[in-house]
Amino acid sequence: MDQEVTSRTKQKIEKVLEVLRTDLGTIRSSRATPALVENLVIPVYGGSTKMRVVELATIASSDAQTLVLTPFDQSIINEIQKGIQDASTGLTPVVDGQIVRITMPQLSEERRQELIKLMKHKLENGRIMVRQVRHEEMSEIKKLVDAKEISEDDQHRLEKEVQKAVDEATEMIEHYGKQKEEELLSI
Repeated sequence: MDQEVTSRTKQKIEKVLEVLRTDLGTIRSSRATPALVENLVIPVYGGSTKMRVVELATIASSDAQTLVLTPFDQSIINEIQKGIQDASTGLTPVVDGQIVRITMPQLSEERRQELIKLMKHKLENGRIMVRQVRHEEMSEIKKLVDAKEISEDDQHRLEKEVQKAVDEATEMIEHYGKQKEEELLSI
């Protein structure tokens, strides 16, 4: 029972951290990374189907400032370009023969500050999700005590383990925030 609680807590927290890492990856810095476009959903084949960019093309960084998308189906190259443009990402895709090229413009200081503010908001959402996991697990532990399935000593030990996992997750969130802020502030 004890192992079940701690492993479930760790699994939930790992999911939260994975969601946060993915979410932070969508915040564009001055460096071109596939994460900026891979999860954009684009209407293709006349709008009858919606697919993510990663399902439509290979995405590569040709250099620190340029992304290159090579569509699996050349007939939808213009739809990919239009879909990325319409996604309000601030990116300007250009069809260049058989590929779509996206060159990252330099970020203004004002835009960097906006992105840092957005990043901090996403980090706070991550912290809230971790606290929610803690709350759920503490409630589960309390139910086990009330049902007399575990002793009060076990309750305190489990609560400490859950809190330890939450503290580690909070440290990871802070680490992600520092990394992303350095990335956003580097020119």
